[in-house]
Amino acid sequence: MPSFAYVNRQYVPLREAFVHIEDRGYQFADGVYEVCLVVSGRLWDIDGHLARWARSLAALSIDAPISDRALRIVIAKLLARNRLKDALVYMQATRGVARRNHPFPLQAVLPSIVMTARHFDLAKSDSMAQMGVQVITAPDIRWGRADIKSISLLPNVLAKEAARRDGAVEAWLVRDGCVTEGAASNAWIVAKSGALITHPLGNEILGGITRQTLLACVRDLQIRVEERPFSVEEAFGAQEAFLTSATNLVMPVVQIDRRAVGDGRPGEVSRRLREAYKERCVSEA
Repeated sequence: MPSFAYVNRQYVPLREAFVHIEDRGYQFADGVYEVCLVVSGRLWDIDGHLARWARSLAALSIDAPISDRALRIVIAKLLARNRLKDALVYMQATRGVARRNHPFPLQAVLPSIVMTARHFDLAKSDSMAQMGVQVITAPDIRWGRADIKSISLLPNVLAKEAARRDGAVEAWLVRDGCVTEGAASNAWIVAKSGALITHPLGNEILGGITRQTLLACVRDLQIRVEERPFSVEEAFGAQEAFLTSATNLVMPVVQIDRRAVGDGRPGEVSRRLREAYKERCVSEA
């Protein structure tokens, strides 16, 4: 069965999905994106994703290409056309098509929007979580507004490729000796005291929607959390570690730079939080 994409208000076969050569997303990475998880036909954390989508668009002074209500309808129709019940939905908006020039176009242009959907295997993700994953550390060389979910991702791409070459699934980015976040996830450790530690919100990190929901789970479970930077050395000595993202949910980390975290197996806190996150998303979807 052919896959379908949504491109500027039309549903088209994926093999025929194209954007204009002078789209500013292609020329300047002048755009934003979101990735949403769908399980059993229900969108997880969708309110948070749409709120961040709006915030990122506003930060770059890009008009919303369609309303939030229309976005929900498009997502539902795209899933139906692709016959998907479990999926990752990618949506991207750019400033639009204009003659190549660094400043914003003088005349108003229509923002571009594209959306794709691909199968997500929750059972496979759960299996991976039972084993845990490896991460490496890499210098954080990103621009100063990592809080905007911009499509300008070259530093993240380079860090992810370095991780892949080292047999890891993610790179934890390091600035001034402290872990900011992963190349495509938020980073967490469980200290020997049992407290959760994760970098606070700010320009240095992208405020993950999974992160946001997990903090609500943590409050319900009355687990102490410290939103502060943590050093690489603290991570090496942590009792547990994990990462969060829409594509990974809550994923235990068992090795950092080939050094075992704790006993080298997914810890009790990580496993508990993964289940709590899933239960919350199911109840709120």
